Amino acid sequence: MNSKLSSILFAFLVVMALVCLNGLAPAQTGTSDKAGKGITVDDSRVTAAYANFTRVTGSPEELVFDFGLNPQPVGVPKEPIVINQRIVMNYYTAKRLAAALQLSIDRHEQLFGTLETDVEKRIKSKQ
Repeated sequence: MNSKLSSILFAFLVVMALVCLNGLAPAQTGTSDKAGKGITVDDSRVTAAYANFTRVTGSPEELVFDFGLNPQPVGVPKEPIVINQRIVMNYYTAKRLAAALQLSIDRHEQLFGTLETDVEKRIKSKQ
């Protein structure tokens, strides 16, 4: 596992949870005046990573998010999908993250239309 990538993804998930907790829209950075508390985010050393596959498993205590790159997104992959990142978080943080992600997705769909998550349907609609 690449520890630098793990740290980056973990930091992203934590920031998203904090953003959600403080009532900021996910696209905003800086400080919030809600309840007199502000959070400043320093993203000067952030790097980006990409994943088009995720698997979520869990226990009664926490959730495990696995991220990877699926080289064959249509149909059943012939090769195993390599998981190169794993983030473990508690359910409280996961719920805050889910709310922040849902807010972002809702805003995106309002601007650009519904996101079809079934690849087969997206391919058929373009033919």
